[in-house]
Amino acid sequence: MTTDAATPFHDLDAYVALPRLAGLTLSPDASRLVTAVQTLDPKRTRYVTALWEVDPTGEAPARRLTRSAKGEAAAVFAANGDLLFTSARPDADTKPDDDAKPALWLLPAAGGEARVVATAPGGLGGVTVARDADVVSVASDLLPSAGGLDEDAKLRKARKEHKVAAILHDGYPVRYWDHDLGPDRPHRFAADLAALADEVPGALVPVPSSGEEDDDAAPGTPEGARLDLRDLTPAPGAALEESDAALSPDGRTLVTTWRVTGPGPTQRSTLVAIDTATGERYVLVDDKGADLFAPTVSPDGRFVAYARETLTTPHRAPEVTLAVVPLAPKQSPRSLTTHWDRWPTSVTWLPDGSGLLVTADDDGRGPVFHVAATGGGIVPVERVTAGDHVYTNLEVARDGSAFYALRSSYLAPAEPVRVDLAAFLAQDEGKRTPVEPTLLRGPVPAPSLSGTLVEVETPASDDVRVRGWLALPEGASAENPAPLVLWVHGGPLGSWNTWSWRWNPWLLVAAGYAVLLPDPALSTGYGQDFVQRGWGAWGDKPFTDVMAVTDAVVARDDIDETRTAMMGGSFGGYMANWIAGHTDRFRAIVSHASLWALDQFGPTTDASFYWQREMSPEMALENSPHRFVGDIRTPMLVVHGDKDYRVPVGEGLRLWYELLSASGLPADAEGKTVHRFLYFPDENHWVLTPEHAKVWYQVVLAFLAEHVLGVAPDDDAYPGLPSVLG
Repeated sequence: MTTDAATPFHDLDAYVALPRLAGLTLSPDASRLVTAVQTLDPKRTRYVTALWEVDPTGEAPARRLTRSAKGEAAAVFAANGDLLFTSARPDADTKPDDDAKPALWLLPAAGGEARVVATAPGGLGGVTVARDADVVSVASDLLPSAGGLDEDAKLRKARKEHKVAAILHDGYPVRYWDHDLGPDRPHRFAADLAALADEVPGALVPVPSSGEEDDDAAPGTPEGARLDLRDLTPAPGAALEESDAALSPDGRTLVTTWRVTGPGPTQRSTLVAIDTATGERYVLVDDKGADLFAPTVSPDGRFVAYARETLTTPHRAPEVTLAVVPLAPKQSPRSLTTHWDRWPTSVTWLPDGSGLLVTADDDGRGPVFHVAATGGGIVPVERVTAGDHVYTNLEVARDGSAFYALRSSYLAPAEPVRVDLAAFLAQDEGKRTPVEPTLLRGPVPAPSLSGTLVEVETPASDDVRVRGWLALPEGASAENPAPLVLWVHGGPLGSWNTWSWRWNPWLLVAAGYAVLLPDPALSTGYGQDFVQRGWGAWGDKPFTDVMAVTDAVVARDDIDETRTAMMGGSFGGYMANWIAGHTDRFRAIVSHASLWALDQFGPTTDASFYWQREMSPEMALENSPHRFVGDIRTPMLVVHGDKDYRVPVGEGLRLWYELLSASGLPADAEGKTVHRFLYFPDENHWVLTPEHAKVWYQVVLAFLAEHVLGVAPDDDAYPGLPSVLG
């Protein structure tokens, strides 16, 4: 695909200003499709989300539904067609609050203004609705000693007034990715939407007996205007941290993941079923050898489909399969996909319950597959969607005629599509061929790219095929070969298979670089054996795979093998550090949020119990990059955010000090060094805020220009460092 030379990727300000699409929900009658669009706020320092409606037929243009400075999210249609969403925007029925938490809003299907229908002191999220009943479930965090939402508000007010932020833990973990866990804990609530009354003058909610004004139900709010939230999970502890939940179609049962702890500080996820009227709970599935996630209830309410990921050992990689279990106590699950060498990433029932639509990574793509849910033995798995895209946010029309989804690839970010499900299912089972989706008129056009994309592959050291994507700048040829940047993905259980706003190769391509995006051992979408060959041995097959595909690419006549660099984040950062200590073939290396000393990383990451399952102490030492610091002779740019709890900043700090003091390219007698350390005091694992993302790319491009292209900082061609760095 060839594009015009001038694109948003040639200008970082234009790039960060590109609107970004996320999320999708379909109305019960399939006449309305709603998505969310992120855009820069007026100060260009954060993204704000608004809801847009997309015509499911593809005829009418998209139209904007909401507008506020705080933004809207988590949109979902109720059974009667009303649209629910969360937002912290001002509520006309309460006094203004700059620190307001997200509330639950309702936009009537018949028209009119959106209004608040539920609030909680800790905010509301995790909205899920019943398919056929006026029941909604939401999540909110409560302090552990709070007996309800009113008491939680008083306790939060006391902590704020006394400026107390301390957290007393009695379990593990204590933080997650970029935020502290506790002292409040997630609870699950249910409410009856049918009990809502129209906002008309009448009996008003009285002032609380304490005399304190209640912002959640202020005087002047008509009775019945707010939902009565029933706490289904009093005193849950940490059981609902990062949980997945789904309501049965009749709204009588909530199925949710439920964390259990032990032995020691380990944990895993089970499935429980909760009666939404009484709060009575029973264990649906307790699989002591696996984590369970993504539960979804069948349209007839009889079964729950879910994904199962086996607990690992240092010698055995995880396996992810799909299973179903009757929605009743003491039932035995049935696995559907043990014969299928792919890992399910999402699960959606067909309207008649005969099968499921499942997404999975597959050979550098992420198609939709059909899995039969009826019958015994080995059930057929057939690919539904054609093309090189990744599909998310599947929404199936109730008549089974079509499903809608967001699709993306390295050629375009997320865009809404319609897939003719009826045409696919009409083919003979076992002989079905994938169907081409229809692109709908979304709110955001795809940006013009700064180059072309090709697929590359090569045999690895053990004759296993290794593939990847290669993005090439315009004009790359034998007469004008492009410098190459090797970019290794994070995870490590993942794939370079779809658009990323944060890790975007087209910005480097616009600067004249070819960018190689390989999927080495441990990548998903190539089968269980491909993951297993790198398990517990990060410095072995993943490294040799990366080197093999790099060798194949630099052999092309449109690539300049004398001007190459390597970069990566998280596991990709680990690989950057490992490569730096094992070869000097690259002119520069960028190591973002990287693992450096694995003996140090293991006990300090936010999920140490997972790491203990992944590598033994002996494996960690054998595969630790820090042991090879003396062999590093390549200029390195180290990047780390202080709020990164997955790869704690201590990894970056130690790497930086040891580069300057003990590497093969140390600081000189005056303390000067060719290495650089880009530190973000208030950023997390990814560095997400718009201006910091710009700084990240500006510093990376300047570092590459100096060391790969040989452009001196005083040269007119030098891209320059951002002035905001001082």
